Amino acid sequence: MDNSISTLSAGVLLFLIMDPLGNIPVFLSLLKHVAPGRRRLVMARELVIALVVLFVILFAGGVVLKALQLRLESISIAGGIVLFLIGVKMVFPPRDGNIFGGAEGSEPFIVPMAIPGVAGPSAMAALMLMANSEPGRTADWSLALFCAWLATALILLCSTYLHRWLGESVLNAIERLVGMLLVALSVQMFLDGVAAYLAHR
Repeated sequence: MDNSISTLSAGVLLFLIMDPLGNIPVFLSLLKHVAPGRRRLVMARELVIALVVLFVILFAGGVVLKALQLRLESISIAGGIVLFLIGVKMVFPPRDGNIFGGAEGSEPFIVPMAIPGVAGPSAMAALMLMANSEPGRTADWSLALFCAWLATALILLCSTYLHRWLGESVLNAIERLVGMLLVALSVQMFLDGVAAYLAHR
């Protein structure tokens, strides 16, 4: 019973960290210029990429970081910088209206939807902590991760229907608001990474 409760708690924790409800307006804004017929396919692809990345982190995150001589704080700082640039472009969009700088209708790939949208530094850190604290329970952590990801995926995939209900002006307003929130979030992520780095020096 204790193992089941712990696994359930881990799944709930990961689900809250992935924050699917908070990611809905971000994903809607990022998919605004993607062809309507491809939005769900792009969303599903990014979610699968995020799941693969999280499983890699769970099984080999520590080894990969050591091999590349990276620290988790570096991921947090880099993610903060990327989110900052994206947030600024969402608040002040380029003339072509595409925050990715590509042609109209171009779609996001890996960044920022998969990483750090779903597979963010907090989720990576939580998985590394679980794997290192109780390495013999990898199966439990895998189950918790998959269940949290599945719940997140179902919520985010349903969010694409909002494209049909919201008009262009509403989506533009959401994009500006989300951009400001992303800038604030990116600064917090950057400062957390710097603080963690200084604390471990």
